[in-house]
Amino acid sequence: MSEPAKQEMVVSVRTMEIITALLFLIFGFVVMTGSIKLGASWGSDGPQSGYFPFYISLIILLSSTVTLYQAVFQNKQKKDDAFVEKEPFRQVMAVFLPALVFVLGVQLIGIYVSAAIYIAVFMVWLGKYAYWKAIAVGVGVSVALYVLFEIWFQVPLPHGSWFNPLAFLGMQ
Repeated sequence: MSEPAKQEMVVSVRTMEIITALLFLIFGFVVMTGSIKLGASWGSDGPQSGYFPFYISLIILLSSTVTLYQAVFQNKQKKDDAFVEKEPFRQVMAVFLPALVFVLGVQLIGIYVSAAIYIAVFMVWLGKYAYWKAIAVGVGVSVALYVLFEIWFQVPLPHGSWFNPLAFLGMQ
């Protein structure tokens, strides 16, 4: 039996361990700095506001330092191990990037229009549904969201800073 063809690696396990350790080091320093500003010692009436966050950030810094040391100096063989390969990475990005655009769209054109577009595009692109079905479901879900939140619960969802379709339609 022959070995399966090895796919092209996008990033190695070792690289991701180094990046993750560095990000947690930055996070630990930010939390530690903030907790020191709040007061990280024991006051006359007990611990100050930053006491517990200070020690949690200290634990994060220590564990991140150990992880970084191991990734850089001890786990050199992991540079050949794939964290993610090209095809699975492409599939993840095919979902992640449109989701990122959706989040930006919620801020700019509101959740109702963004949700309708997002649902319709995914139904056509990944689900291979007919255009009319995708548009019907996208608009239907957006109308259901509007009725549920704006009318029944009276909780306004984001309407968009560039274009507010509810104001355009005279519904707000």
